[in-house]
Amino acid sequence: MSFFNKLKSRLTRSSTKLEEGLEAIVSEGGAVEAAPESAPESLPAPEAGKKPGFFGRLIGRGGEEAAPRRVLDDEMLESLEELLIASDMGVETALRVSANIAEGRMGKRLSVPEIKGLLADEVARIMGPVARPLPIYPKRPQVVLVVGVNGSGKTTTIGKLASQFKAAGKSVVIAAGDTFRAAAVEQLKVWGERAGVPVLTAPEGSDPASLAFDAMTKAEAEGADLLMIDTAGRLQNRADLMEELAKIVRVIRKKDPSAPHNTLLVLDATTGQNALSQVEIFSKIADVSGLVMTKLDGTAKGGVLVALADRFGLPIHAIGVGEQIDDLAPFDPEEFARALVGAER
Repeated sequence: MSFFNKLKSRLTRSSTKLEEGLEAIVSEGGAVEAAPESAPESLPAPEAGKKPGFFGRLIGRGGEEAAPRRVLDDEMLESLEELLIASDMGVETALRVSANIAEGRMGKRLSVPEIKGLLADEVARIMGPVARPLPIYPKRPQVVLVVGVNGSGKTTTIGKLASQFKAAGKSVVIAAGDTFRAAAVEQLKVWGERAGVPVLTAPEGSDPASLAFDAMTKAEAEGADLLMIDTAGRLQNRADLMEELAKIVRVIRKKDPSAPHNTLLVLDATTGQNALSQVEIFSKIADVSGLVMTKLDGTAKGGVLVALADRFGLPIHAIGVGEQIDDLAPFDPEEFARALVGAER
């Protein structure tokens, strides 16, 4: 199964919510568009003023069902805006997307498939500039710091990325910087064994900044291409935990003033609009350079990724739709846009 088909099949909560909303909007003030050609002689024409039945619509245009259409007016535009806001695109982004769709189309009759296509094009236009793979630098080791709140999927994301980089011929070292949670360390060890990547650990409860420093020393000595540092999940409203993250960054820079070379913020799609405040706060503490969005398969809030791209413009390196290694893939704006709205390629 291609990643697009997987994405489309697993983004059903978001796409179904949008699709059902669009159908409701069009049906509120819509009418079935009459077929341009007359129906076959064997079928009686519908009575004047009466809509054709489902079967008649189904075969009335050479096998194509006539689509209900609605005139795009202010009322319909307002309903579309409300639907996009409810899909977690955020108010500003929803208004901008709706306005762009309406430009030059006010007064025209639109069907659900047409609106889907317009919406997908608009989302892809917003997402295009931020769809960039994780940059690889000649610096060795390239230090990749991975941050995020509890349960966002940092540990599995590190494991998947490390496995993919190793498969691409890069030498990778992982530092298990979540020294407060034994389960996270064990999880990383499992991924390390699966990928053939060493995982550096420290005693439970020890200083994660010291581990990061030691890991850099070891990775440098071994000539590793990439050092991926896991960090403890921390709530963005806990000042003490955020200060600990700032300390890790300071200590890393004592070893290499240019490090970390990438700071990935892993976001859980199910948190919806809360992801916006996470990006804002983590960026101040750790100078976030790119985003990874996980758990898009378990939410109707996939639209938040559009809001993130529109507001912050940070690179989106990858998205995740499951637990398997191939369920994390580089972000493709057009595929995401079509999967989000339930449109075909």
